[in-house]
Amino acid sequence: MTADHGGNGTNTEPELSDSLKTFGAVLKALREESGLTQEEFARRVRYSAAYVAKIEQGKRFPPGDLPARAEEVLGPVALKVLTAAARSLTRRAGLASWFRQWAGIEEEAISLYAYECRAVPGLLQPESYIRAIFDRRLPPVTEEQLERSVSARLDRQQLIEQRPNTAFTFVIEQCVLERHLGGADVTRHVIDHLLNVGTRRNVEVQVMPTRQEDHCGIDGPMYLAETPGHQWIGYTEGQRSSTLISAPKDASVLLQRYGRLRSQALDCGATVKLLEQMRGAL
Repeated sequence: MTADHGGNGTNTEPELSDSLKTFGAVLKALREESGLTQEEFARRVRYSAAYVAKIEQGKRFPPGDLPARAEEVLGPVALKVLTAAARSLTRRAGLASWFRQWAGIEEEAISLYAYECRAVPGLLQPESYIRAIFDRRLPPVTEEQLERSVSARLDRQQLIEQRPNTAFTFVIEQCVLERHLGGADVTRHVIDHLLNVGTRRNVEVQVMPTRQEDHCGIDGPMYLAETPGHQWIGYTEGQRSSTLISAPKDASVLLQRYGRLRSQALDCGATVKLLEQMRGAL
């Protein structure tokens, strides 16, 4: 299964595993034993309260440095207990664990870059587009699964509003919009949404022209995040698979390619003009 950006995957949180719920319960118990609220603990370990809440609920795969950060606040026993609990976490094949990790990285990132040539990035999809994606999934989903998927994706999109100091940059292939997934009305919603989100100070949307002889994105979609510690982490995905890229030399390759892509795409002003022309032609 793939991530929440394209149409072949799923954006829903994977079903809660017992090991994740256990890890979350252990963290909560240690925190409460120290007399700290989620907000107080989150501030001291330098995560958001919402992120800590999701870890305690078993909805997010905890980052690898959480036990070490917790030791600074809860003491050496917490380090031992959380490290032991982390070893038992269930990692499902494919995206499940990777997506949990990437979702957590997104929530804490100070910069987020995305290049897409398959579908509108998940963080920019209006509800009608999300529904069009999941209506066409194979194998088919139930109505309950569809609603859960839509809700989860819309929830993640709140990142853009909740993190005004995070720089979001998106490069989207023109052909993605010209595909008209879901029909003209859905495409109109997509373009309106891109135009609206693109007015935010922390968001830049660029379209890559379909005809572009000098193109650095031939290897496919890529996502990049800069952590609060200024480490760059990449994320790529394919059919029912995904990869988290943390090695500095590999993340550097993606950064170089993304920088070139931004220079090859239309700038933000030209993108707005193109989107308005495309909308008028619907």
